Amino acid sequence: MSIIRLQHTDIYQKDFLVLENVNFKLAAGEFSYLIGATGSGKSSLLKTLYADLPLLKGEGEIVGYQLFKLKNSNIPFLRRKIGIVFQDFQLLADRNVFENLAFVLKAIGWNDKLLINERIQNVLQKVGMLDHAHKMPHELSGGEQQRVSIARALLNKPELILADEPTGNLDPKTTVSIMHLLRQICQNGTTILMATHEHNLIDQFPARTLECKEGKLIDHQLTVA
Repeated sequence: MSIIRLQHTDIYQKDFLVLENVNFKLAAGEFSYLIGATGSGKSSLLKTLYADLPLLKGEGEIVGYQLFKLKNSNIPFLRRKIGIVFQDFQLLADRNVFENLAFVLKAIGWNDKLLINERIQNVLQKVGMLDHAHKMPHELSGGEQQRVSIARALLNKPELILADEPTGNLDPKTTVSIMHLLRQICQNGTTILMATHEHNLIDQFPARTLECKEGKLIDHQLTVA
């Protein structure tokens, strides 16, 4: 089963063509890197996948939704099936960890306090942050904030996580711990597409790699020696 499928797809940033004739599939439970120089189309591709940019040419399907001519009214439902992890965490500074996660659940219609509490405890347990539920973001290290960001992405049990440079602001030791966490989440069945500029990570945690280069998307399949 394909979680992402793009076929003969052109990726635009406004009116500028950044990637031409993109073809790739990601299966359920697959981990893949997305690499490329600044301005090569990585961010535009990710934004197209979560419908922040429209798909103007070609076929595209993500978590069961057709991207071509996707109705605006369907975008929130598509995004509920996707978890997004950013480089800069994007936690609400005036709310503690629990309140950050509760805010997201309430925004998508959860109103049962017991169910909210149960779900938040579940995702914080998965990322090793249950003991930090009542801490404010400024009381957490960068790695801890990113773990909360990943917990937030897991709240709605997504089929897919799009991670945009999730280790970009972290030190090497913390980066390794976050990578172990992401790979564990993937092994539990969630598809992950991770944009990164850290090529040493690919050496350390080998996986299929999609490269944006000179207007094309090059698929480097992982070969096992």
